[in-house]
Amino acid sequence: MLVLGIVLFALGLLLSIAWHELGHYTAARRFGIRVPEFMVGFGPTVLSVKKGETRFGLKAVPLGGYIRMIGMIPPAPGERIGRSRRSGPFQGMVDDVRADSVRDFEPGDEDRQFWTRKPWQRIIVMLAGPFMNLVLAVVLFAIVLMGFGVATPQPVVNAVSECVVPASSQTGPGCPPGAPPTPAAQAGFLPGDRIVSFAGQTYPDWPSLQRAIRDARGTVPVVVDRNGSELTLYPTLIENQVPDLDTPLGADPRYITASFLGLEPIQPVMRQSVGQVTERMGEMLEGSVYAIARLPEKVPALFGAVFLGEEREVNGPVSLVGVSVMGGQVLEQERPVAVEISIFLNLLAAVNLSLCLLNLLPILPLDGGHVLPALWEAVKKRIARLRGRPDPGPVDLARLMPIGVGFAAVIMAYGLLVIVADIVNPIDLGL
Repeated sequence: MLVLGIVLFALGLLLSIAWHELGHYTAARRFGIRVPEFMVGFGPTVLSVKKGETRFGLKAVPLGGYIRMIGMIPPAPGERIGRSRRSGPFQGMVDDVRADSVRDFEPGDEDRQFWTRKPWQRIIVMLAGPFMNLVLAVVLFAIVLMGFGVATPQPVVNAVSECVVPASSQTGPGCPPGAPPTPAAQAGFLPGDRIVSFAGQTYPDWPSLQRAIRDARGTVPVVVDRNGSELTLYPTLIENQVPDLDTPLGADPRYITASFLGLEPIQPVMRQSVGQVTERMGEMLEGSVYAIARLPEKVPALFGAVFLGEEREVNGPVSLVGVSVMGGQVLEQERPVAVEISIFLNLLAAVNLSLCLLNLLPILPLDGGHVLPALWEAVKKRIARLRGRPDPGPVDLARLMPIGVGFAAVIMAYGLLVIVADIVNPIDLGL
């Protein structure tokens, strides 16, 4: 089942990559740009078929994909198609990029090159790929949340903690020596108690009740419904180290000191409304942005995981190889099929959301690295028009390629480190 899960999730990733490239392809064709290649993967071509003027194919290393558009890089000033190669290292690199951009150039393609399109059209072409990943993420999240449902904490007691232990030092069941009993245990709470009111206020869900508990002080009257009868308990709250409820989704755990009661709520699987799905998507988006911003500081932990055998962080970076292993872990567990499908789709949705955000980074060779020069070109054209000056022409993206190569090398090195970590020390979801 582990191998089957890995294979199925890998196929899901390939479809996500193809879906991304389809966005670029559709937008490029809409604006009359010739697209000679549409490939999923890198390296040697495994299989391909030519349809119309585009060759569609699958390559041996399924860790990405691309479409080749004619004239991605503008030619040198005064020319329409590339130029001869100069001998300087950086000049030669720039000229090689120009030449590669028109490698599949054919007669009649002069006005079908990417760089000849208006800046807003090029921006749409480059944003179409990440947008497709975002659409797929939203659809998958909606299917999971509205179709299968998600564990939703309710103000009903599932378990009563026996003793007070700081959240960051909890190591499993049982109480360490000398740990005092929790206020909930002392007050007589029992599993199954439905909390009717807390300090005279009613709360429709567990998160709002949890915040009220943390803000309260001293002895608080709590009305519970126990087997159809209401009774009032009087717990005396104490301060304890607890998880920060405002920690972004996907971030490392954070802790605060607040009032503590010691209750664990039931978490039935409940289908969500459209509004709840929107709220959840906002949380996922915020968490993904936060996680991507912290990628550089995760390098020491990755080195520790690869070379020192340190345990991987569940919220740490993961490659397409690692996330496929996670997909295998999902199917390996003996859980109801509906639960496995839900986790599987949720994981694939999270990957698509990450692909969307990563590709928006304004660095070459990512999609955002082509959007930023197009935006700058639009600004330059607008300023020139307002001043009555000639069109300044396209931004010479080829001159940025030495910097782009540097960024690409850093991205590849980081990606290789993550892949090695995913192979020698994969993340255990603990399902």
